[in-house]
Amino acid sequence: MRCPFCAHDDSQVKDSRPTEDNTAIRRRRQCEGCGARFTTFERVQLRDVIVVKAGQDGEAVRREPFERAKIEQSVALACRKRGIEQERIDQLVSGIQRQVETAGDNEIPSARIGEMVMDGLRHLDSVAYIRFASVYRDFSEAKDFEEFASTVRDVGAS
Repeated sequence: MRCPFCAHDDSQVKDSRPTEDNTAIRRRRQCEGCGARFTTFERVQLRDVIVVKAGQDGEAVRREPFERAKIEQSVALACRKRGIEQERIDQLVSGIQRQVETAGDNEIPSARIGEMVMDGLRHLDSVAYIRFASVYRDFSEAKDFEEFASTVRDVGAS
């Protein structure tokens, strides 16, 4: 494993343990070049999945490899300052990754992943759900928030 500090190619594993949700192995490493310590995570990848991104206004469709980190970043941003435990966020992201990888298709539309994230956030935290939706659905005016928030209230009431 390459050191993130000095780019030396060799490091030594000092400690390994499973994460709280048992979906990854956390490894504590020490660089043999500079002696710095860093953490890596090893996860099972069931298959290589390609995300199909639809172009806007008739643009060409783009394809790119599925990246868990993009979902982690989006969910973390939506949940920022909400007091949600990191373990619950990790479980949500792992669940979405598992759904994507076990769907049976080698390609998945980005819109489907967005809907999975929205569904997960809806059950996790209503404010994070609205935050994510505001970006995902491209809210441009205050009335967009108002209309969407009224549907969130309706979901919570049922």
